[in-house]
Amino acid sequence: MSEVRTADGGARIKFESPDWESIAAAGCVCVDMHVHTDCSDSYSGIRRLLKIANSRNVGMAVTDHNLITSLEVVDIAEEDMLIIPGMEVSASDGPHILTYFYEMNDLRDFWRENIRPRLQSCPWLALKDCTTERLLDLLEDQNCVVSGAHPMGYLGSNKGAEICNRKGYIPDEVISRLDAYEVICGGMTREDNVEAVRSFGKHGLGITGGSDGHIAEDLGSVVTISKANDVDGFLDSIVKRENAVRGTEKDFSRRALTGLTSFYNFMDYTPSVIRVQSRQMAMSIRRGTKRKMNRKDEQG
Repeated sequence: MSEVRTADGGARIKFESPDWESIAAAGCVCVDMHVHTDCSDSYSGIRRLLKIANSRNVGMAVTDHNLITSLEVVDIAEEDMLIIPGMEVSASDGPHILTYFYEMNDLRDFWRENIRPRLQSCPWLALKDCTTERLLDLLEDQNCVVSGAHPMGYLGSNKGAEICNRKGYIPDEVISRLDAYEVICGGMTREDNVEAVRSFGKHGLGITGGSDGHIAEDLGSVVTISKANDVDGFLDSIVKRENAVRGTEKDFSRRALTGLTSFYNFMDYTPSVIRVQSRQMAMSIRRGTKRKMNRKDEQG
């Protein structure tokens, strides 16, 4: 699968390296909607990322895990490129949820009231007592756009909404409350991204794409494209299904380097990582056992 076409014949999703100059020449804006900084499990400082983004004419959504510190040290309105205030929230039942806010003040207020009180000792890990459904409840009245990150999870985990849906952990009615799926994630395999592409329409969702960049050079390898040139219009275009996604996955060596970067950052929180991951593993085992028992009851 190299592209997905809309009803009017336009290709909205293409697995190809984005040509940033051609996109700009066509009067469109491209934004990498999934970028990490040294605020969470990356070594890339926000200033370095801004410099690269400017040189490539690519906007970015800063989406650190459960934190917004890097966004607090820049004046979004003063930057030359489009910067979307965001966050990648780790739900307690597994999925990672990308949240994109129209206003930095709204993101800041939401984080202080709803995220900060639920942080673990390692703040990048799954929040305390905040399932995907509960998170969507908290976001219900917020002025934001919500997308399921890497829907098929990664490394056999439940860190994607679609894989949890397919396993029966999260029902369709919860998935449909999302605004979009991240149909191309630079950190995933082509196979997993194709499955995400096959799934977003089933749930009636929009589309986003991002590099999931933990390395500065990944910035812009996957982009979301819109004719809108401001945050309001750009996010609105996702909800209205007027945007497109272009990008390709990282090769094995780049994915391995990303994994090492994240691993070394997490080493400082080893006890917390073991505790939280063990809890999530136990939750998965319980849910799997319950699912098998329900199947036996239905067959019996």
